[in-house]
Amino acid sequence: MAQTQPANKLMRSSALVGSMTFISRILGLARDVVMARYLGADGAADAFYVAFRIPNMFRRFFAEGAFSQAFVPVLSEYRAGGNLQAVRYLIDRVAGCLGLSLLLLCSLVVVAAPYLMVVFAPGFSEGTERYNVAVDLIRIMFPYLLFISLAGFVGSILNSYDKFAIPAFTPVFLNIILIAAAVGFTGGGTHPAIALGWGVLIAGVVQLGFQLPFVAQLGLTPKPKLDFKDPAVTKVLRLMAPALFGASVSQLNILINTMIASLLPVGSVSWMSYSDRLVELPLGIFAVAIATVILPVMSRQMKAQPAAATATLDWGMRSVLIIAIPACLALVVLAKPILIALFCYGAYDERDALMSSYSLMTYAAGLPAFMLVKVLVSGFASRMDTKTPVKIGLWVLAANMALNAVVVWPLHHFWQVGHAGLTLATALAAMLNALWLYIGLHRKHGFKATPGWGRFIGQLIISAVAMVAVLIALLNFSPEFIELVFWQRLAWLALMCVVGLAVYFLALFICGIRLKDFKGHF
Repeated sequence: MAQTQPANKLMRSSALVGSMTFISRILGLARDVVMARYLGADGAADAFYVAFRIPNMFRRFFAEGAFSQAFVPVLSEYRAGGNLQAVRYLIDRVAGCLGLSLLLLCSLVVVAAPYLMVVFAPGFSEGTERYNVAVDLIRIMFPYLLFISLAGFVGSILNSYDKFAIPAFTPVFLNIILIAAAVGFTGGGTHPAIALGWGVLIAGVVQLGFQLPFVAQLGLTPKPKLDFKDPAVTKVLRLMAPALFGASVSQLNILINTMIASLLPVGSVSWMSYSDRLVELPLGIFAVAIATVILPVMSRQMKAQPAAATATLDWGMRSVLIIAIPACLALVVLAKPILIALFCYGAYDERDALMSSYSLMTYAAGLPAFMLVKVLVSGFASRMDTKTPVKIGLWVLAANMALNAVVVWPLHHFWQVGHAGLTLATALAAMLNALWLYIGLHRKHGFKATPGWGRFIGQLIISAVAMVAVLIALLNFSPEFIELVFWQRLAWLALMCVVGLAVYFLALFICGIRLKDFKGHF
């Protein structure tokens, strides 16, 4: 099979991005441990997570997701033409139009912050601590969107030139600055949530500034030019429009979940946020890393060797699943011990850990689907098809809303764990999303998985079952985590993870899977 991008190069690039992301995610865990200690899961914590979710929601439009899916293939096309001046022309005009749009949006939101609470958190009653803190935090944090989106734009340029490490490392600064903000600036009457809000804004500025010198080395420092009618800009906008709508569908689902969570008992938003962070760890390290690497690769391959692009996508799917399945099961089995070991200190107590464990278990069930979706969407974007994922996204949104209606009320009414119903519905909807995306790629673009998938899935399941059996045995043998001190909790958790992974990979080896299998397309 002809190919222009050997899989071992993809492995190296993915490993590089994954290792940089791993550093960021580990620091992210440290950040969450510090935030749990200072914020806990009370009303102010709910306010911070709701307020932070708003610029993060828009970031999916402007910094990643819709924008990168449209911009990277166009930039790859311009780069393939071999004309550096044309590439600069594209970058300058996209930078100008993006920057102005962001500036106007940030100004509008800062003014309209109180009204956003009605939309995003109807359960935050006006005049309460949650409401007042959330409004203040929106005004402090939303301008972060301007800087992080421009950082994402600059990172897309670096990724298109196979400079993956810098954009992958950049989020480290957010975690470091938030840790410093929580520890160093929460005294003297400053509320921890407000200190963290200022930390978010500062981190956006730092993340943009960090990447600019590396773009300058390529001779591609953006010099913003405003021209919305330019053909290069309109091409990006034309591709971005359906992807933006698709991202809106996804973010609308997050918005609905946040709205429902704000109506549930105090702490629900925070419990979901802590569990979400743990699921984001493997998702960010592996799925996002692989999707980031294969998008520009497949975009180039589609021009000359479509068969190679198909093989690359197949490789990406197998690569994420080999991690997703054990990660999913480990998070389900070890949910409460993980939460106690990492967060159960200071303001975050055992009840918070128990409630977070319910949402972690249900959310983690969708991890393989979440990871597959990242890869499959890249498959569509590389073919400059941003419309099909949108259509599928609309059906997924409808399914998620229906699932919310079915599972949230009974879980809240009978067991007081309605927040776990929200994460369960999201996980089930992600499974439908992955399935429909795969079917769409097959029907519309002729994608066919390479032979051996049945055997591969069987090998993963056998190995994962062996791992789960060992983890359950270790849990029965271990002491109660809540009775242990910090280092003992971490030691037991590390022991379980190391032994579980060793058993999993040993079982994979016995079942016939070798690392060399991933050095060539299947």
